[in-house]
Amino acid sequence: LGLYPFLSKLSRYAFGWIPFSIGDVFYLILGILAIRWLYKNRLRVITDPLFFILDIGATLSITYFLFNILWGFNYYRQPLQKTLDIGNQYNNEELILFTEQLIEKSNTLHLNLGFADSIKIDLPYSKAEVFKKSLLGYDVLKEQYPNFALSPRSIKNAGSSLGLSYMGYSGYYNPFTGEAQVNALIKSYRFIVVSCHEEAHQLGYAAENEANFIAALATINNPDDFIKYSGYIFLLRYCINEVARRDRAVYDELIKTVNTGILKSYKEMREFWLSYRNPFEKLSKIWWDTFLKANNQSRGITSYNYMVGLAVNYFKKNEL
Repeated sequence: LGLYPFLSKLSRYAFGWIPFSIGDVFYLILGILAIRWLYKNRLRVITDPLFFILDIGATLSITYFLFNILWGFNYYRQPLQKTLDIGNQYNNEELILFTEQLIEKSNTLHLNLGFADSIKIDLPYSKAEVFKKSLLGYDVLKEQYPNFALSPRSIKNAGSSLGLSYMGYSGYYNPFTGEAQVNALIKSYRFIVVSCHEEAHQLGYAAENEANFIAALATINNPDDFIKYSGYIFLLRYCINEVARRDRAVYDELIKTVNTGILKSYKEMREFWLSYRNPFEKLSKIWWDTFLKANNQSRGITSYNYMVGLAVNYFKKNEL
């Protein structure tokens, strides 16, 4: 809470104004240099193996040190539920009631935007416009939670969006340059939510469930109704899926009350990810799951889903 906010803001000032991902350029250059070094020193594996290993170990140690100073220690910050003074436990009745409220909010806003309930709504903005609007929700949140103040902006389309799609990722945060990277190929309502998710990482919220929850708050509190709608249906998808996991019969009844246009948005995203499914994605997810567990997130990838508990308990105390 002391060093990281300063370093994070400094990196956003340094790289945020550059229109492309400087972090991807750094990675490319470092990758080329690493291959060049390995090629030039390939014979040392036999002639001088100890110092060959020490050189690699020293480089990895420096990299790991920088990772932790610039970002990694955020995995050990106080949980958001304690910061917001909310619980994380809830029962089925509370989940179902909250999901019903989300369905009503989402359906109503869908119609208020001027679309028939069977029409899928797409954001009427370019990706550059979405990036500019993404901070508006944080501007609202910071009035109540000063730690959610975010400036300047440093969010960009990922230079490796196709690669991210095949690996199954919507975006990522570069811990060395402080840039929020969004997969430029993802569809519709999810683009703004992913943008806010990566910006939550810029604020230092490393846990994926917390970043998801903050993204939901930032979109729901955005003054733009299209973005607000994206936030509601994003949160609804997580909650209604949790209902399905706990009580399939209740889910079957609830899903009938969701506007068809909203379900079409979910179907669009599902088909998008299916179109990029490949064996390498599983290996990528295994690596990411291991990485999260090694950095104080014991549930690994499944931690993404635990934002439902944060949402249910937060909106017990706050108006939806």
